[in-house]
Amino acid sequence: MELLTTAEMAEADRLTIAGGVPGIDLLERAGAAVADAVAALAAGKTVTVVAGPGNNGGDGFVAARRLMERGYAVRLALVGDRGRLEGDAALAAARWSGPVEGADPAALAAADIAVDALFGAGLAREVEGLPRAMIEAINALGKPVIAVDLPSGINGDSGAVMGAAVRATGTVTFFRRKPGHLLLPGRLHCGRLQVTDIGIPSRVLETVRPQTFANEPSLWWPSFPQPTAEGHKYGRGHAVVVSGGLASTGAGRLAARGALRIGAGLVTIASPREALSAQAAENLAVMVKPVDGAAELGAFMADRRRNALVLGPGGGVGPAMREQVAAGLASGAAVVLDADALTSFADEAEALAAAIAALPQRSVVLTPHEGEFSRLFNSINKNPILNSKLEKARSAARVIRAVLLLKGADTVVAAPDGRASISAHAPPTLATAGSGDVLAGMIAGLLAQGAPAFEAASAAVWMHGDAALRFGPGLISEDLPDQLPAVLRGLTEQTWGPSNLN
Repeated sequence: MELLTTAEMAEADRLTIAGGVPGIDLLERAGAAVADAVAALAAGKTVTVVAGPGNNGGDGFVAARRLMERGYAVRLALVGDRGRLEGDAALAAARWSGPVEGADPAALAAADIAVDALFGAGLAREVEGLPRAMIEAINALGKPVIAVDLPSGINGDSGAVMGAAVRATGTVTFFRRKPGHLLLPGRLHCGRLQVTDIGIPSRVLETVRPQTFANEPSLWWPSFPQPTAEGHKYGRGHAVVVSGGLASTGAGRLAARGALRIGAGLVTIASPREALSAQAAENLAVMVKPVDGAAELGAFMADRRRNALVLGPGGGVGPAMREQVAAGLASGAAVVLDADALTSFADEAEALAAAIAALPQRSVVLTPHEGEFSRLFNSINKNPILNSKLEKARSAARVIRAVLLLKGADTVVAAPDGRASISAHAPPTLATAGSGDVLAGMIAGLLAQGAPAFEAASAAVWMHGDAALRFGPGLISEDLPDQLPAVLRGLTEQTWGPSNLN
């Protein structure tokens, strides 16, 4: 589940070589895995390998040799001067007995399959000139493409397209994935992703100490709240959802149902009196109580058994919401701030951070989408140095001193201590009105049961996506909570331990 930045991957390589594994052995195994991926395509016997000047190109030389040994007709087109190859890449090139062509888009014309061994994950500049022409030729080929490590043109840390990028049929990477494999748009360029063991021992992670993870159950299942035979509803927490007025009651109901379905023992909608009858008529297992304004919310939350609170869905934007947020934070309950609660602090992240810092405890999760994030964290959003979704979320979590969940198809959850998870487990059908309200309630339901904030947010994101995947096409937000029993059943039927990636 660990995701390694390009610097962390380089350190893993260095530690492995320092531990006695020759670098050329790593290249040989990597190239062999690429050749296996090409052979598995069964798409023809004519292959063009486009190799670059670094170790990624060295992998390409090895793949070319292995494929030739299997009877493939292989052309190798090198971007750069063969005489300037260094280290293990030069050694891999010396083992290749076939011709080396200068890179030319025409080298791809007759290929059944292309191997993209041009750049690896460490690309940090815009692609121009001949490399760009080769990338564009690969994309124009209309045939299967296997990318080595990461499709050329994708930044391994941010997933950004550096001017132009290969669109691969499949990508073979080594030891661990990179953030760019999961972050958009990089993920869309990878095709089928294969992670291969090339002999880097997992113990190097004890030194590398990565802080970024794929959002998978093995990340958060050890902290997931489990019902016990001697337990009771009061032991599973009491989540409170603050609802809006008569014209906006649905968002609160969606959040409340999400909290209840994910396992909170009790859930109450704190409703303005004007909407009390409407809320009572629409809820059975969810309780409804009259609560108007910040003072009444503070009094209601004075009961410490009410230990988790959702503010924002349908609640309205303005001073009244800011006062409710202050009252909620002061209560000592775990707090989820969503939607209108975030917009009410537009351009005033520092004020919100100060209120959170004053808490008796800091189990707080913010759940913005990109628009809400840009309004709340305008300076971070416009910072040219923070050019990835991952780093923006991390920076915001440090500023706000709370867990920050930045929504999207590649939702990032970041903690103030630097930990972050990236999700790739969500269908596009989640882009529907109200799905974020359900997610906010799910997080609160887990917080009510005692889950830590980072793990609660990450788990809710994964389960939210899994619920949508299980339902399939035609999803509306009301469908999500009712899929959660199947999601929970699927989780409990499996044993989630350390990742099976070696």
